[in-house]
Amino acid sequence: MGRGDLTSMQWDRLEPLLPVGKKPGRPPVWSKRQLIDGIRWRTRTGAPWRDVPVRYGEWETVYGLFRRWQRDGTWKRILVQLQTEADAKGLITWDVSVDSTVARAHQHAAGARKRGTCNATNRAELTLSPTTTDSVGRAVG
Repeated sequence: MGRGDLTSMQWDRLEPLLPVGKKPGRPPVWSKRQLIDGIRWRTRTGAPWRDVPVRYGEWETVYGLFRRWQRDGTWKRILVQLQTEADAKGLITWDVSVDSTVARAHQHAAGARKRGTCNATNRAELTLSPTTTDSVGRAVG
């Protein structure tokens, strides 16, 4: 078991919330616990999926479970269930924090006049484009 892997107590709490497989047939090579530990390893480290250690399963399998459960809402359902139970036990304090920090843009980002490039001595002269001709040679425009 790795340093960040689920403990037996955490796994016992999480396992009943997981979806039950619907396909009959060959048992999976990797357990759900290994795959979830692999997902947790990847999100904790921020490493690419291809770098998930082999002890958690093939990276394609770990990623496949993550994406499948992300798309069908399994992760959200598990989170809501755990939060609901923790809130009912009084384990969550729902404090709201409002940050009144002001972020100001640099004066040039706000459209301020740029000195030196738009003054009267450096103005670009008006140039007209040359007259174009059509295929017959007549002046157009």
